[in-house]
Amino acid sequence: MNGRAKTLQQVIRYFSDEQVCIDVVAKMRWPDGPTCPACGHKEHYYLKTQRRWKCKECYKQFSVKLGTIFEDSPLGLDKWICAMWLLANCKNGISSCEVARDLGITQKSAWFMLHRIRKSMQDGSLVKVGGNGSEVEADETFIGGKARNMHIDKRERRITGTGGKDKTVVMGILERGGKVCAAVIPSRHKGVLQAKVKEHVAAGTALYTDALKSYDGLTQEYAHKVVDHAEAYVDGRVHTNGLENFWSLLKRGISGTYVSVEPFHLFRYLDEQTFRFNNRKQPMDDSARFYSLLSQVAGRRLTYAELTGKADATPA
Repeated sequence: MNGRAKTLQQVIRYFSDEQVCIDVVAKMRWPDGPTCPACGHKEHYYLKTQRRWKCKECYKQFSVKLGTIFEDSPLGLDKWICAMWLLANCKNGISSCEVARDLGITQKSAWFMLHRIRKSMQDGSLVKVGGNGSEVEADETFIGGKARNMHIDKRERRITGTGGKDKTVVMGILERGGKVCAAVIPSRHKGVLQAKVKEHVAAGTALYTDALKSYDGLTQEYAHKVVDHAEAYVDGRVHTNGLENFWSLLKRGISGTYVSVEPFHLFRYLDEQTFRFNNRKQPMDDSARFYSLLSQVAGRRLTYAELTGKADATPA
């Protein structure tokens, strides 16, 4: 196939051959040729029948899946790649039940697969937004239903777990014309919100928030202006409508597609929606978004024990 796959149909046709999948992933992972993950040596043999390499230095064998989100998965890369395309480009996300039907796998396998793909969607950037005359919005929202409306067993898990009795608090920071970052936070207390702002926003930036008292005191480091939603939602350039748009997309996916998200896993769904939102504008299209995600699979392995809380897994 000339060029890159542009549609889901082209992706299914092009990546139907396992060797093609291996070649594409290997090229994106190792632009200068495969490198042994064990010793870093670049000279190797390719074992064609096993579809893996053997290092000439340490003699260890390694596949293209090793050290990626695909590691230890018995599913073929053709299934993985189709799932990646769907999750990267479906605006409201895609449920594990639907992926299971489409790919002919179990719902449990599809659920694990989608969470591993969300792991590769993490930004991981430590660069602060703002500065140079840019404008930044900060806002928070609540995710989840009220405990009194839940089944008793789920209500007990929420009360004793990380989600609290009712809803989970999520904070977002958006640079206008740039990227958004979102994270689960323990509360809307002043110390929590202002620490997040100082962590992610460069000093001197024009910062816009609502009238929540927790933001009081930021004028010392930022050109902080407030819009009181009891009176208006827009005051010239002062508003948080960009983040309100992001919250709308996030909640549409959670309520409409995923229906119910455990607070323990919520940060992964934030990574998913953040990835799509930050890669929504041209020159990004469905194809570019998919290949961008495919380039991020290395070094982000997620085990089932980590995913289910049976092993340590610190949210990014």
